[in-house]
Amino acid sequence: MRRTKIIATLGPASSSADVIDEMINAGVDVFRLNFSHGSEEEQKARAALIRERSEALNHIVSILVDLQGPKIRTEKFVDGRVQLIRGERFILDAALDKNAGTSERVGIAYKDLPQDVEAGDVLMLDDGRVELEVVEVKGAEIHCSVAYTCELSNNKGINLQGGGLSAPALTDKDKADIVTGVAIEADFIALSFARSASDVNECRKLVRTAGGHAAIVTKVERAEAIANIDEIILASDVIMVARGDLGVEMGDAELPALQKSLISKARSNDKVVITATQMMESMIENPIPTRAEVFDVANAVLDGTDAVMLSGETAVGRYPAKVVKTMGRICEHAERQRQAMVSDHRVDLTFGRVDEAIAMATMYTANHLKVCAIASLTESGATVLWMSRISSGIPIFALTPKQATQRKLTMYRGVYPVKVDFAKIGPHHISEGVVNLLVEKGIAQKGDRIIVTRGDMLGDQGGGSNSMKIIDL
Repeated sequence: MRRTKIIATLGPASSSADVIDEMINAGVDVFRLNFSHGSEEEQKARAALIRERSEALNHIVSILVDLQGPKIRTEKFVDGRVQLIRGERFILDAALDKNAGTSERVGIAYKDLPQDVEAGDVLMLDDGRVELEVVEVKGAEIHCSVAYTCELSNNKGINLQGGGLSAPALTDKDKADIVTGVAIEADFIALSFARSASDVNECRKLVRTAGGHAAIVTKVERAEAIANIDEIILASDVIMVARGDLGVEMGDAELPALQKSLISKARSNDKVVITATQMMESMIENPIPTRAEVFDVANAVLDGTDAVMLSGETAVGRYPAKVVKTMGRICEHAERQRQAMVSDHRVDLTFGRVDEAIAMATMYTANHLKVCAIASLTESGATVLWMSRISSGIPIFALTPKQATQRKLTMYRGVYPVKVDFAKIGPHHISEGVVNLLVEKGIAQKGDRIIVTRGDMLGDQGGGSNSMKIIDL
């Protein structure tokens, strides 16, 4: 069973019932709705279709709402695109009409950009494909020198090399989109361009005020976020290594080490981590990935990422279901390597909670005893989160009656949510009920050994796992 989870973005190429069915059957665990594109009505329709098709296919999937964040981008050109010539001047003009761009100047959506830059700064546009050196700032105009001949088209992102833009992480649009995300019962809400833990806390407060319980995913894509990464990780439920903007601000050469460090830090703090951006980008047009993309996905798995994410590959690509299946195959092969199945997580630390100690003891036992599966009866998913931080080849089945918990668990590496009604098992027949369920689902058979964890207060919100039982079938 594939342990690494796959997140796929819905878009024009993948918003029909038939394609969503194909993608679910291909192995999607989480669907991403990118709120940078599409209307509120379109996003609500996509969310409803995801719920309908996952129910019809009896497959638990979750929804991640990705907030747009501040629009730090160019406006439009009269002819849609222009050619920039090396050494020539080009102006970013905050006062220009948004549709009046020419080969000499273009408008910008972020009107405070002239206040954030000075002569000598380097601006990277279109994910670094366009490089402009700031020569001088005159009022609303940023006069730049073009670093190399290139093409620039409408609405391209702008990054300041090294970071330092003052735009707030949450815009008025984001605040309205949070309300929409809560209305569609999003399981995860992703915060773009966070700089500090206070940005994360504000996002969480807005979600809770709107009546939502979504987990907060913090996208690490600003240089300032790296400076505050420890506090950001602690404030978040999930972090996303958003390698596009992060690579532009920090430099491409920094990315491999940053990715490994961020994944390690997240897992060490019992947080979930996503690796994203350009993982299989060539498959937007081609039916097979490049060898470099195969290595990229495999290395993220070996680094310990919980999930890998597809963006344009499934949103606008020609092969949305095929790219999911291909990515899944790469993950499965990487997970067979010993490096993906060994762990020294917290071996030299003490535990502050009984359920955490049970989780660690369970994984230690499972990794040193011939066990085919772990079954954890859980209300909140806390115990299986701790278990999933330990690298292992043993599947963890999270038995829970709560739909919200089932969906949240789709993001955890190596954890498979199973819907179960605790009342039907009965407090005195837990072991028998769990065994029967695993046998019925083809997970275990006679002669196998499983581990079951549970709490005495099963079904009680205040309970927690406090027992581990080894069962020979």
